[in-house]
Amino acid sequence: MTIAVLAVQGAFLEHRRMFDSLGIASFEIRKAEDVNRHFDGLVLPGGESTVQGKLLRELHLLEPLRKKIADGMPVLGTCAGLILLAEHIELQPDSHFATLPVTVSRNAYGRQLGSFCAESSFADQGTIPMTFIRAPYVKEAKQGVSVLAEVDGRIVAVRWKNQLGVSFHPELTEDTAVHRYFAAMIG
Repeated sequence: MTIAVLAVQGAFLEHRRMFDSLGIASFEIRKAEDVNRHFDGLVLPGGESTVQGKLLRELHLLEPLRKKIADGMPVLGTCAGLILLAEHIELQPDSHFATLPVTVSRNAYGRQLGSFCAESSFADQGTIPMTFIRAPYVKEAKQGVSVLAEVDGRIVAVRWKNQLGVSFHPELTEDTAVHRYFAAMIG
C-alpha cells in the first residue's frame, strides 16, 4: 500500500511520519507529474484551504485528483483538507474538489487563539485525542454521509463512500487511530 500526500502547503510531513510509524509507504504530490505515480490512497492535509485550492489549480493538480477521488480513490482530508473536499463552504460561492456532500463552516472555532484540544469517540476506534487549529466543522451532512465524531454537538468527522473528512489534526498527536482507520478503508 502506498499513500500520496498533497505537499503544496500545510502539515504534510506529519502525515508521512504517521504512515511511517504504521509501516505504510508514502510520497509527496508537489507537481502534476506526481499524480502519474502509483498510489492507493490520498491525503489532503491541514494548512490554509484557500492557498491550497489556488495552488491545486495553478499546478494543474485539481482536476486529475478530483477524477481519482470521483473514481473511488480513498481520500483523507484533515482540517483544510476537509474544506477542499466539501461540496459547499459556508459563506463562500466557490468550492474546490466538491466531492464530499457536506457543508463546512471555515474557521468555525475562531482564529489561532481559539485553537484547542479535546477527546471524543471516533468511529469504532474508541476515544481519541483531537487537536483543532483554526478548525472548520461540518454544518450539514447530506443523506448517506456517516457522522464518525462530534465535539460539543458539532460534527468533526464524516465518511462518505471513499472519503474521510475530519476537522482536526490527527497527525499532530501520537494516536494513529485515524490513519489506521483510513488504511483499513484502502484494504
